[in-house]
Amino acid sequence: MKIFDSESFLGFVTEITPQYAGISIPSSKALEKCRAAKNGGSVGDFIIIEGAENGFLARLTEMNLAGGGSPQDEFSVTAKAELLLVFNVANPDKAQKTVFAYPAVGAKVYGCEREQVEKYIRRFGSKEKESEAFAQLGRLVSSEAICNVSLNALFQRHCAVVGTTGGGKSWTVSKIMEAVLSKTDNKIILFDATGEYGAIKSKTIVLGEDSYFPYQKLSISDLFILLRPGGESQRSILLEAVRSLKIVRLSGKTGTYKKAYMQRKEYNEIYEKHIKEIEDNTCNFDINFLVPQIKEECVSYFPEGWGAADVKLYDQQASLVNRVVNLINTDVFNKLFGFKNVPQTHISVIDAVEKFTAGAGGGILRINLEYVSSLFSAKEITANAVGSYLLNKARNKDFRDSPVILVVDEAHQFMNKNVTDEIADSLPLDSFDLIAKECRKYGLFLCIATQMPRDIPEGTLSQIGTFIAHRLINERDKKVIENAVSSAGKNMLLFLPALGEGEALLMGVDFSMPLLIKMDKPDNPPIYGTPALK
Repeated sequence: MKIFDSESFLGFVTEITPQYAGISIPSSKALEKCRAAKNGGSVGDFIIIEGAENGFLARLTEMNLAGGGSPQDEFSVTAKAELLLVFNVANPDKAQKTVFAYPAVGAKVYGCEREQVEKYIRRFGSKEKESEAFAQLGRLVSSEAICNVSLNALFQRHCAVVGTTGGGKSWTVSKIMEAVLSKTDNKIILFDATGEYGAIKSKTIVLGEDSYFPYQKLSISDLFILLRPGGESQRSILLEAVRSLKIVRLSGKTGTYKKAYMQRKEYNEIYEKHIKEIEDNTCNFDINFLVPQIKEECVSYFPEGWGAADVKLYDQQASLVNRVVNLINTDVFNKLFGFKNVPQTHISVIDAVEKFTAGAGGGILRINLEYVSSLFSAKEITANAVGSYLLNKARNKDFRDSPVILVVDEAHQFMNKNVTDEIADSLPLDSFDLIAKECRKYGLFLCIATQMPRDIPEGTLSQIGTFIAHRLINERDKKVIENAVSSAGKNMLLFLPALGEGEALLMGVDFSMPLLIKMDKPDNPPIYGTPALK
């Protein structure tokens, strides 16, 4: 196959800018010939620009009629093409992105054969590593050239799959998960918000139905989110009550730690001996004694110990006490966090995660949140708690040797959320945001899927290196994606409102150019479950 084939000649370069080439196509016959051969001639098609030492791959983004006449007459066209890649004429099969070489004005322009484009995308995102894994995700919309994508390029800088309902977002999530399973030994933890991924091969736990998040593994921040202590008084009393109940547990006792008229010596000795466990930011204590322990903390203080009960201080804790009582006795939260009466058949989501990540080989752990109530922000709080646990595992470098991909479907339900305490202070549910900002270097890669990217925190989107964008119509959503991706290739975003089902724009910092691809069908498509009219 000749790169610069006279049979595929289109025209000449008339203008060059850092990103674009202006092109004159003087012959409508040459244009129609390329269109018929499907190797250039229409918006979105690839073209080749000739140079002395280098050739240039470009994509047509705009075409205008330059001369009048009927369809039978000869007419000329002006076009605009985005410059994509540079290749050496002597070795055209390898191309790179660069700003150090540009075509000259007057250079010849040719249609680009499908086989040539396929050479540039058969190892798309390659970093030339021996262990690099590639997966066929789909084909180019313009030419059906096969697109094999580097999974490292796809996930290592985090990934976002966005698109309106019906655009193929869930289909894509299923496809890329299947690609990870078939091409690597890495593990995936999937947050399934609606239960639509039930057909995919996975180990599944259903929060609130057959599993729970043991409250002892909650972080203190999670406890604050659940109890929303208001003001400095309630916050400090709650923290002291937690410390005291941990000391009770570590001393081998049960119940509360009595403080009124007691000396501090025993307390201090246990605290100093077990300071690491006491200040470990977990809730490893018996929460059922939290209310009486709060009362024990409401005493007067002196250097050697504690004095009489402080009724006024205890009155200030009234709303906190009520929230503790309501939390422990609310069926929604008891099923999710196991405060009491946990069925013996229910398993701990923490144990499930630990067993799954410690096991050999790859696989998917699907955490089904379909049946978690939306009352009291239970779904958001529970997801945030699991995310916080995974964040801490990543910080402990548990995933360094075997990276894990965390897939969060319907991410707008869980991100950019907060709860408010009684004095209107906002407590953010930000574990996924922190995972995006911190955990790439620790081997925990985040993949979010959402139909409303406008609801995802800007700080999270700024950490996303790869976007797979299906049809987007809302102007705010399109603007969010435009702000999150690099300036190069932004004209491709103009295609987003017109994309068909399953078509997507693939772009990322590790990819040499944005691609419009038709995603292949996954082996186990999502179960949408939308009722049909009869």
